[in-house]
Amino acid sequence: MPITVVLAEDNALLRTSLARLIEHADDLTLAGTAGDLPELERLIADADPDVVVTDIRMPPTGTDEGVRIAAKLRDERPKVGVVVLSQFDDASYALALLDGGSQGRAYLLKERVADVDDLVVAIREVAGGGSVIDPKVVEGLVSASRSPRRTELDWLTPRELEVLGEMAQGKSNAAIAASLVLSERAVEKHTNSIFSKLGLSEERDVNRRVKAVLLYLAGQG
Repeated sequence: MPITVVLAEDNALLRTSLARLIEHADDLTLAGTAGDLPELERLIADADPDVVVTDIRMPPTGTDEGVRIAAKLRDERPKVGVVVLSQFDDASYALALLDGGSQGRAYLLKERVADVDDLVVAIREVAGGGSVIDPKVVEGLVSASRSPRRTELDWLTPRELEVLGEMAQGKSNAAIAASLVLSERAVEKHTNSIFSKLGLSEERDVNRRVKAVLLYLAGQG
């Protein structure tokens, strides 16, 4: 069954380009597009989509409309996935999006969505309750974590830092193992060690681990 998507972007040219990317995916159906928050809210009410793809800033205020609609949907339509598109790699925006939980949420930088695979994969992931955080945002967090002020992270080995970077992208143990050419058992061992060293409680749910890692790293700044 196709995934029903609605799109909100105030830039008409980009909105048209994104719409075409979505329409070309066989398993996605674009139910409509919007150019501002009120229009998006009406579209969501009419189309009852599986996933909302939205700009982080758009009229009427041009501040954080994407994050606000994601929070509203979390309360009113918890099964709806949200992909927020942003030109800002500041982790605070991603953390605001994940404040109510990372399940069914994605944060992608606009500079990367020209690659149809990134956008379509994110839509599919949040439709299934998964989470996607742009690698550039994660890289910035992990890189910053190597600051001398971050004494807890000094206890992590280079391999554990690699696993942490992969984990923060929402990847499963199997996906991390494939990316780093490790066994799943080795990844599980590294993961348990990371949470133990950072003083974070272990979580079986990948999405909860993503939020915990991101909140921890950002909180060290």
